[in-house]
Amino acid sequence: MATPLLFTPLAIRTITLKNRLVVSPMCQYSGEDGFANDWHLVHLGSRAVGGAGLVFTEAIAVSPSGRISPADLGIWKDEHIIQLRKITDFIAAQGSVPGIQLAHAGRKASVTPPWKGDHYIPEQEGGWHTIGPSPIPFADESNMPHELSQAEIAAIVTEFKSAAQRSLDAGFKIIEIHAAHGYLINQFTSPLSNKRTDEYGGSFDNRIRFLLEIINAIRSVWPDELPLFLRISASDWTEGGWTTEDSVQLAGIVKNLGVDLIDCSSGGVVANVKIPAKPDYQVPFAAAVRKAGILTGAVGIIVSPEQAEAILNNEQADLIFMARELLRDPYFPLRAARELGYNEMEWPVQYERAKRKK
Repeated sequence: MATPLLFTPLAIRTITLKNRLVVSPMCQYSGEDGFANDWHLVHLGSRAVGGAGLVFTEAIAVSPSGRISPADLGIWKDEHIIQLRKITDFIAAQGSVPGIQLAHAGRKASVTPPWKGDHYIPEQEGGWHTIGPSPIPFADESNMPHELSQAEIAAIVTEFKSAAQRSLDAGFKIIEIHAAHGYLINQFTSPLSNKRTDEYGGSFDNRIRFLLEIINAIRSVWPDELPLFLRISASDWTEGGWTTEDSVQLAGIVKNLGVDLIDCSSGGVVANVKIPAKPDYQVPFAAAVRKAGILTGAVGIIVSPEQAEAILNNEQADLIFMARELLRDPYFPLRAARELGYNEMEWPVQYERAKRKK
């Protein structure tokens, strides 16, 4: 029997993923002052034990003001490296590749965790004033973001560069730039949130300028032998917003700057948008972008081994990013191998006696 594509290794630069299953970045809202702790070690480590080829951290902020909530992880100071290194060492010891997603929340920052309502936290209650490309609030209850000056934009680019260097020191092998879900980079790329009249606003080329500067800055310190991914919102799902065609155009540009794979999500830049969420609803974005000659990742309500295998067989994506299904079942890769008839999947030696049911 042929090896399922889901369990076929994928080499990107000098890194080889043992399979095509990726733990998608998932915020845990469980840190303090940006520091990772035992929760993050167990959460991420258990998915590595479960067999995923690539394990991404949650979105990790490049500055304190870049956090979504005060409980987000950060990598804006060297002291954050030690705890993150424990996590990357454990992930690597399981044969998985440790990845980090670098992010800045922009105008969607300074909110409570979801289980506390996602409410904006004012400065007098421990929050901070948000920033963005333009003074446009995300939602009615959000605060008015400060419009970034060009000097402030340059400073954030430098923060991404410094975060990339720390990511290397912390043992990560893949960086993903978070330019999706309505966070700061996405706020620049989308015409719905960027109303600037300088060289960072207006035309497509101007709106992607901030992102390209970040890519170049990260690539200046991130080794050539290590992969760089980019997560985008491939559509704003709103008239007048970012489109799939924009995503395809962007793919051709960033590929030449050293981006190896585009992780295709969607939405998040404006509030109260109706998105037709259903299984595979975002897969067409990955398929369209892939035609630009770049690797892609599919994400969004992918819940079964057969579904994931079909996406790969149909050449719609190269990696399968999973989030909620891996929250429900950290050992999904082990189960998927069994259900797809792949008996060569390695289990942790500590668990091997349970590999085959007697």
